[in-house]
Amino acid sequence: MTTAATPGTFRKTLSPARADAEETGWLQVAGRLQVPALLGRVRYDTCTDVITYEDVFASGRCRFLLGDLIALADRGRAPTGDVADLVDAVCDDLVAATAATGLTTALSACVPALYADRIRPGGRVDGWYLNQSLTVPDTHTGERIPLHALADYTATVNGTRLDLDVPAAIEAARTALRPDSRWVSAITQGDPTEPNIAVSAEGACWLDFEHAGRNTLAGEIANLLWYLLALGGWLVPTYQRDVHTRTLPLHLPPTHTPIIEYAELSARHRQLHLHYTWLTGPGRLTAFTRLLSRVTTDLGDAAGLPVGRELHALGPFLTLRILGVVPPHLLTPTDMLLLLAKLAQVQHLKDDNFPFTHTDPLTALTCVEAP
Repeated sequence: MTTAATPGTFRKTLSPARADAEETGWLQVAGRLQVPALLGRVRYDTCTDVITYEDVFASGRCRFLLGDLIALADRGRAPTGDVADLVDAVCDDLVAATAATGLTTALSACVPALYADRIRPGGRVDGWYLNQSLTVPDTHTGERIPLHALADYTATVNGTRLDLDVPAAIEAARTALRPDSRWVSAITQGDPTEPNIAVSAEGACWLDFEHAGRNTLAGEIANLLWYLLALGGWLVPTYQRDVHTRTLPLHLPPTHTPIIEYAELSARHRQLHLHYTWLTGPGRLTAFTRLLSRVTTDLGDAAGLPVGRELHALGPFLTLRILGVVPPHLLTPTDMLLLLAKLAQVQHLKDDNFPFTHTDPLTALTCVEAP
């Protein structure tokens, strides 16, 4: 959390353990990435520390966070070229970090919170999605269908047959992300999301260092990819409004979000038919497609991703981002189906990337809000 600060400074109030991680992370990336100055840390009481940083917006170093810049570009109030430039700067930093500090290491040597901790047996993903009480309703009768039962259903999403086997997807991610699995890793910020990246005259300025340290490049890419595709423009402002408001100065609402045009889930026929449209404004589309282009060129090369199968290699990390951020009991039935559709598409990335990466673009004129 943040607390009131003197002008020109930004304060974070954390538990001592989280403050240790934050300070250690900052020390590892300072000098490697553009970051705000760390001005001090004090013990507030036995369970609270306060870390004070330079406020990069008050000092004039930065103007917008990535999330705010995307929202403005979606409304035609900022150039999409500025969005592309900032995404390029982020990718450049990840490539440079790999060149300077890159190693092939076991996953156990990397910061554990976002991946190793969440996929361990009994961890967050198990608790959320292997819960036998988690259900989705039959669209005809309202009968509650256990989520795990969908593994035996015939599922068609936007005209493509897919498997909706959530336990199998979790097990596949757990197998791929064993503690001794080996990945290209580097010293990075660890949580590349829209509220954690600001634009400055020198490129990307990174914020929030609780997960900074040695991280897998594949995890960094998957984190940003899913944020641009789903979290930033849909799930976070819908289900974590306090986070959206607190972390983005402008915190503009999404111009459009994914919609389901047709859904039929039948327990009697054991089948699901789903058709959705993934509406995307020009700012978000620019950010997403620019990142994809770098994943299939130099950024993917730096991460050691196989040529032509880059997204497939990201699959285990994407699975955890899809399942490990928003608690499923908060999701509406339609949003749960949208999330499951994306999860199913991730499991088929080895065959075809298009369904997962496809979006339905909108023009800035369409996105402009009524006065």
